[in-house]
Amino acid sequence: MSFARWLQRVLFTIGFVLLGFCGAAWLHSRNQQAAGNRELDRILSQKAPAHARTSIPEGGLVGRVEIPKLHLSAVVFQGTDDKVLDRGVGHLDGSALPGEQGNVVLAAHRDTFFRSLRNIHHGDAITVTTPSGPRQYEVDSTEVVDPTETSVAGPTPQPTLTLITCYPFYFVGHAPKRFIVRAHALGDVEEKLASVEPVAAQPAPVAKTRLPKQQTARVSSPRREDPSRYMLPPVPYQTPQGSPEKNSALNYVVKVLR
Repeated sequence: MSFARWLQRVLFTIGFVLLGFCGAAWLHSRNQQAAGNRELDRILSQKAPAHARTSIPEGGLVGRVEIPKLHLSAVVFQGTDDKVLDRGVGHLDGSALPGEQGNVVLAAHRDTFFRSLRNIHHGDAITVTTPSGPRQYEVDSTEVVDPTETSVAGPTPQPTLTLITCYPFYFVGHAPKRFIVRAHALGDVEEKLASVEPVAAQPAPVAKTRLPKQQTARVSSPRREDPSRYMLPPVPYQTPQGSPEKNSALNYVVKVLR
């Protein structure tokens, strides 16, 4: 047997093993996703509402994250180790759970469950469903940071959702950056807006200005002379708004602020 034929068989065997490994991992993740969806739907179908859990064991069911515009739907499990991220989206230990005050941090691989995040935009809707019910979020911003930038996963004063994955999305090997999506809870904002009483707009006071009277001088003149030669010139009226240059600049600022 020649060396070339032997090398060809070795490479073919390695490729076949790798393909089988990838296929097995894909089937395992699909089975875990299906099982998680069934369990979540079963809990939600119960008449008695489930209470929010204060702690979830490692690998336990957290809920489901959905982004309809991106056709993204994935089950969320507790933890962010390799075993959890192979099964689905991971919820970062120590971060807030959906429904709690603070920052809910979810992470997933860029080449599996969070691949479609490359097409997310400001204003996109995100739904996180847990055994206690669904919660709506709206995307505020996206950014690319270094892996050492851990402040993105820190606590927040308001209910916030943070999605984390690797970046660039098509990078071969270990990606050097992290792609961050920030969103706020819609229900919380709507409640605050509803609690604010509308204030009726008050008309702006109109300044009253008096026009200067035209001043004239009456001088006795001899006959056959034109009396208009003794009249003082009219006093020019100054607009209270200021010079034409200031008025034009003010109009420009008003247009920009509209």
